[in-house]
Amino acid sequence: MDPVTHLMTGACLARAGFNRKVAYATLAMTLAAEAPDLDTLWSIGGPLAAFQHHRGWTHTFFGLPFEAAIVLGAIWLFHRWRLRKFDNSKPPRAPIRWPLLYCFALIALLSHLLLDWTNNYGLRPFFPFNPRWYAGSFVFIFEPVIFLFLLIGLIAPSLFGLINSEVGVRRQPFRGRGWAVTALLSIAALWTLRYIEHQEALQIAQNGDYDGASVLRVAADPYPINPFHWQTVVETPQSYLISSADTFNKAAATSDRAETLYKPPTTLATLVAKRSWLGEIYLDWSQYPVVTDTGTDRDGIATVTLRDLRFLYIPAVLEQMKTPLTGTVYVNADRRVVRMEMDGHIQH
Repeated sequence: MDPVTHLMTGACLARAGFNRKVAYATLAMTLAAEAPDLDTLWSIGGPLAAFQHHRGWTHTFFGLPFEAAIVLGAIWLFHRWRLRKFDNSKPPRAPIRWPLLYCFALIALLSHLLLDWTNNYGLRPFFPFNPRWYAGSFVFIFEPVIFLFLLIGLIAPSLFGLINSEVGVRRQPFRGRGWAVTALLSIAALWTLRYIEHQEALQIAQNGDYDGASVLRVAADPYPINPFHWQTVVETPQSYLISSADTFNKAAATSDRAETLYKPPTTLATLVAKRSWLGEIYLDWSQYPVVTDTGTDRDGIATVTLRDLRFLYIPAVLEQMKTPLTGTVYVNADRRVVRMEMDGHIQH
């Protein structure tokens, strides 16, 4: 999910009641809810390093205790700074309990993994003990409906607080618990609906007519906002069929709205590309990889593209737009890799 959604989720979790138990709960849970995305720092090493380590050990159960300790350490330093900087004669509204704050940070960190699991990029929560990628694939990478639930849950108490202050109502501490709980329950309800519709989309894809070709496997990937609109990927022995499903009407797209991609042949260039740094990490992550030798230029450089069909959405296919998360490997006549790119960014 996007960073703002993670941050607001942590804040909503804190307002749901955790902030009544211990001081700094809101700060800790908000920071912890976004902390796993610190793996973006790997982008310093280039686009391939960023891709390799994206949703790496910071998105694992193994890494969460260490991340919670880092968050707690940062808050402890902030607390010590406040003690030196300001007059602390006024006691906090909630006690400072460091072990409890550590547990709350862990809960917020778990919310990050849960949110990331719901989309189709996936994560490896059991790494390094189990390298398998898991993806729920029922929520889009940025879901405006979830964003709106969280936003309302956070700002509504302030808006109603302004109204109450105008009519002389005494301000209550720890406002907004009901709004935060409602926002979180609404997200859970949306997840439930989307999960059910995702299963329906898979069933529609599985039961389609593919001119007698056997279906090896199917996937359904979400669109934003509409929980009844899904992209489907159907793999047959010779091809992939990219289509869409309307789970509200329980119907697949007509044939003229679908796209058939035949499996590309294996060449020497694609074999070299698969064994490159980019190829190895891409094939480890991708669930529906398509490795294509697009030809050789006059200098003898072969261009090999790596795409994941989960992100080849129908509008992109029909308009021939570039697929997100596309890798490119350039192989010379000596079968050596001379350049690698990720989404057009060169690895130096």
